[in-house]
Amino acid sequence: MPEEDLVELKFRLADGSDIGPFRYSPTSTVAMLKERIVSEWPKDKKNAPKAANDIKLISAGKILENNKTVGQCRVPFGELPGGVITMHVVVQPSLTKAKTGTS
Repeated sequence: MPEEDLVELKFRLADGSDIGPFRYSPTSTVAMLKERIVSEWPKDKKNAPKAANDIKLISAGKILENNKTVGQCRVPFGELPGGVITMHVVVQPSLTKAKTGTS
């Protein structure tokens, strides 16, 4: 795949720090992005996700679905060549943990 076709993404964490940027093929899925975020998560950060399912990715105000590709999630609002797209990362613990506190 030609270098120009790759999409450069970085992932903004809740504290304002970033993971990346990394280059991805437009055919990469959101699930693949989440796996990479879990593996690259800074060791000194609290609230680390245990698995990819603990993460929600938000781009252009929309929560991205795992089965969507990077190409499908890109917003075509006059993309700048060589520009980096920032996606926001929200860590949400799995529901099994959240339900244990309710009666």
